[in-house]
Amino acid sequence: MAEYQIEKQHAKGKLHAIERINALCDKDSFFEIYSAARHNCTSFGMDSKEIPYDGVITGFGKINGKKVAIYAQDFTVQGGSLGKVHGQKIAELISKAIDAKCPVIGLNDSGGARIQEGVDSLCGYGDLFYQNVRASGAVPQISIIAGPCAGGAVYSPGLTDFIFAVDSISQMFITGPKVVKSVMFMDITAEDLGGASIHSQKSGVAHFRCPSEKDCYEKVRKLLDYIPHYYGEEIVAEAKFKFDEKKKAKTIGTIIPEESRKPYNMHDIIDCLVDDDSFFEVMEEFSVCAITGFAKIEGRSVGIIANNPGGMGGILNCDASDKIARFVRYCDAYNVPLLNLVDVPGFIPGPQEEQKGIIRHGAKVIYAYSEATVPKVTVITRKAYGGAYIAMCSKHLGADFVYAWPKAEIAVMGAEGAVEIVFAKELKDPSKAAEVAHKKQEYITEVMTPKIAAQRDYISEIINPEQTREYIVKSFDFLRNKTQNVMPSKKHGNIPL
Repeated sequence: MAEYQIEKQHAKGKLHAIERINALCDKDSFFEIYSAARHNCTSFGMDSKEIPYDGVITGFGKINGKKVAIYAQDFTVQGGSLGKVHGQKIAELISKAIDAKCPVIGLNDSGGARIQEGVDSLCGYGDLFYQNVRASGAVPQISIIAGPCAGGAVYSPGLTDFIFAVDSISQMFITGPKVVKSVMFMDITAEDLGGASIHSQKSGVAHFRCPSEKDCYEKVRKLLDYIPHYYGEEIVAEAKFKFDEKKKAKTIGTIIPEESRKPYNMHDIIDCLVDDDSFFEVMEEFSVCAITGFAKIEGRSVGIIANNPGGMGGILNCDASDKIARFVRYCDAYNVPLLNLVDVPGFIPGPQEEQKGIIRHGAKVIYAYSEATVPKVTVITRKAYGGAYIAMCSKHLGADFVYAWPKAEIAVMGAEGAVEIVFAKELKDPSKAAEVAHKKQEYITEVMTPKIAAQRDYISEIINPEQTREYIVKSFDFLRNKTQNVMPSKKHGNIPL
């Protein structure tokens, strides 16, 4: 590749395609395939155009010593545009990765469909999408948005498991700013339309937002250390792990405030349960009332789903429901055990979320947990109310073990709401204030207590916060060879999308 073309990328603050591949892969491990591929389009003067490797570098390499398939679109070659051969190269690479049982990493930096190739360009996209779907659940697919990604180009990343976006250089949109202006008469920049922060914080399209390409590639390498590299690969425990048992056991019981309505950061509890500095959050900036991510417990990978009282009280809204359901289904697809930390006041009320379809979105959580056959351990730290108690991997949805802390509150709703409904008439009579207060306290001590759920066999054990790590470790150890639940004979279910 000519030097000036590489420098052209550098001038935009971007690495060249081959530099990106080398930054991701272990040193000298990448080998290219299909390098001689060329387009066969003769219209619009294309017969005289030389497009090296048809604008995309494809091949295999190693990351952390394990094989990966990788492709990188080269924006310096015909704007990285996708034609038929370009698309076929990527599609064949994914097909080979399925056979070879290794993850696929795509570096997307393209102006979109190659207009000169017409329907052949669309054929290239179709071939690629089809292989994305074939690979789903068989091998992990990771997309890195390392430049523009517009039109049909966004759907291949959209079909993959994890999307990484980089500040200042990542852009994803169905139609760009020029089309938006011509159709909607709206002036908007590419960054405001589909930049990294938009898709990390608002749309939920991007799972990770990175300040630089270097940071991005380090995070990709880290992610690959947490997940199986193909369906059926066993997660092997690391030989050594660190966990400050005394310090964390002393801390965990002090995190939750005495006042049940006061917020706290669920990350603090996670840190007290997992191996030191091992929590790797996914979709950190999107719908912060829910937390999803990978961690290590005694050196083994687990998926963690948690409500976060520090974000909107930990309530379940449409976005949080989607975030949780998708992560649960990913972990279940690759047999990653699930640890659920529950402190949820319910599904969010009100017309705004109802009109967005909270019923449909919330049903995804119920479906995902019910469908999941991996080991599932749930810990109720404080609140577990109503339908959200059921949805957050209760025993009723197939949790293997459910533990509750002594002050956990498990009920249809909180005490105040219950009293307002059950004793509505008495509340209107000032002379019955003491009676109502007594009934409220009775509800707290006799209805909301986890002892009731434990007596009914809905809770496996009531445990002190300091015992939580021990119970989690022993539970997952017991469940390690868990066999899948027998489901009725069917082609597949119909998740409420």
